[in-house]
Amino acid sequence: MRKEKPLVIVATPNICWLHPEVAYPGNAVEIGEEAALCREAGAAVLHTHAEGQWKEVYDEVKKRSDIILQGGMSSIPLQERIELFELKYDMFSIIANHHAEAFKEVNCDVLHPLSELEEYAAACRKYGVKPEFEIWHTGSIWNLNQLIEKGLLDAPYITTLFFGWPGGTWSPATVEEYLYRRRLMPENCACTVTIMCEEQMDILAAAILNGDHVRVGTEDYPFNQQGKVCTTHELVQEIADVSRSLGREVATAAQAREMLGL
Repeated sequence: MRKEKPLVIVATPNICWLHPEVAYPGNAVEIGEEAALCREAGAAVLHTHAEGQWKEVYDEVKKRSDIILQGGMSSIPLQERIELFELKYDMFSIIANHHAEAFKEVNCDVLHPLSELEEYAAACRKYGVKPEFEIWHTGSIWNLNQLIEKGLLDAPYITTLFFGWPGGTWSPATVEEYLYRRRLMPENCACTVTIMCEEQMDILAAAILNGDHVRVGTEDYPFNQQGKVCTTHELVQEIADVSRSLGREVATAAQAREMLGL
């Protein structure tokens, strides 16, 4: 295996949309405590929905560790998320296409035209927040290239590739699909992968070996390799161990900041 930059692990201690019965931290203190445990286990980034407690979660997380804060819930329109910009979250999740997801208790169908993506890019520059673009299929890549060609984004371009998430934006959770989509990504991308099914580990291992980054937690897939329901920090520890066994070190928050251009 060639020498790669350290692996950035993104932790997602949020609701599991396919298994909503799985426990996860629900208030700011619990989220802050879990964030610290995830950081200790090897995560450099926390992807949080904050349960509508954006400021409280920001304060609780920041006082406990140096983990990077990524504000999630990309289905919500820009106007309803201005608070995250004002709070100076480190990163801001933006879906690069329409939302079309089908979960156990809720379906999500929201239009996000290119004009909205351009407004997001402008807001990120205005507030000094780094955008993280969710890439669900090849059309997402087309939109991302449009923003780059218009000079609206600054490299490195932070992206997360989604596989196996059900609904109209579904794509197969296979190594072949990962490698195909990865080849189409523009240069200067920092790519993370997320998988919402039992094929998760195959693709995460491929991402680690190919120099990309990974996202794990109760939101993505709450089971370990033995099929046991785990907390997010336990899942972070598992993938950190896998990465080290493959010869790739795990990034600190400081190293992740440098690699992601924060």
